[in-house]
Amino acid sequence: MTSYRQMFYHVIFHTKSSKPTLDADAKDVYNYLWGIVKNKKSKLYQINGIENHIHLLVDIHPTIAVADFMQDLKAYSSAWIKQSKNHSKFTGWADGYGCFTSSVHDKDRLINYIKIQKEHHTTETFEEEYRRLLIENGIEIDERYFLK
Repeated sequence: MTSYRQMFYHVIFHTKSSKPTLDADAKDVYNYLWGIVKNKKSKLYQINGIENHIHLLVDIHPTIAVADFMQDLKAYSSAWIKQSKNHSKFTGWADGYGCFTSSVHDKDRLINYIKIQKEHHTTETFEEEYRRLLIENGIEIDERYFLK
């Protein structure tokens, strides 16, 4: 018997205290994250970000819980980034993350949105973007933990 499914997750996670600790060109980080995604039998559709956060559009394999996927993604990449020394200011990822489900109808729009992160953030800060995305997805913001 074959199971059919399609689950798009728009994932956002940021550096500790949202400080700009990744170099402007973080292709090495994106490639490393892509390798983790592949090792988790998942599919990466798009990845990009700026100095203080990263966006992914990913299909997480159904045998993996989103929380486990994110824990591994952040833990493995954090250790690698610190060891590689290519991003000398990097001290780690913040504890939380944002994860939003999307339909196939939003796939192309999200891919394009993630592609233009550098341009997008000339008009909207990460804090403004993150707040907007949480509100648009009906998520109540707990200020005690927001961007910590």
